[in-house]
Amino acid sequence: MIDGFNVLTLVPSNKNVSVIPLQFDYAGSFSEGLARVQIGWKYGLIDKTGKIVIEPQFDSVFSFSESLVNVKIGEKWGFIDKTGKIVIEPQFDSVFSFREGLASVSIGEKWGFIDKTGKIVIEPMFDIGIGPPFFSEGLASVKIGGKYGLIDKTGKIVIEPMFDDVYQFSEGLASVIRIRIEGKYGFINLNKCLGK
Repeated sequence: MIDGFNVLTLVPSNKNVSVIPLQFDYAGSFSEGLARVQIGWKYGLIDKTGKIVIEPQFDSVFSFSESLVNVKIGEKWGFIDKTGKIVIEPQFDSVFSFREGLASVSIGEKWGFIDKTGKIVIEPMFDIGIGPPFFSEGLASVKIGGKYGLIDKTGKIVIEPMFDDVYQFSEGLASVIRIRIEGKYGFINLNKCLGK
């Protein structure tokens, strides 16, 4: 309902349902028990009761993944833990969430991967594609010279870049991925390509 002060109050019909009052300029979805919120020009994190657990102090925040969240301070990105402690200093031009223990980061125009200590484990050498690369079931789709291929977690190319696009696999379908060449789609069997 809207009261006399133009404040929207949500009244749940079920008294067992809690509602977090409308108080944020933006609120994201919950991930690992926390959601990003914006107050003014800064971002922080709340828990499921609406309590601010990390004060809005960042220029941008994304969702938690593998107990870390990417944050932007000024023009650089790094990672914090659930207490708000900076775990990886903001030093990258762009970052993507951790997947399978690695996060993609960009330095300049190239993408590589770091571990949870911030150590670069795969040097930034990949071009930006439709989105940042990430690992799924031990492999990541990367773009080199305008074509996509696959690398493993050591950075070794396991399928040479030859595709116009490689769509990440999921739900245990690592053996078959969708590809695109010259506007046509198909599937490849990774087990056969990798000699398994």
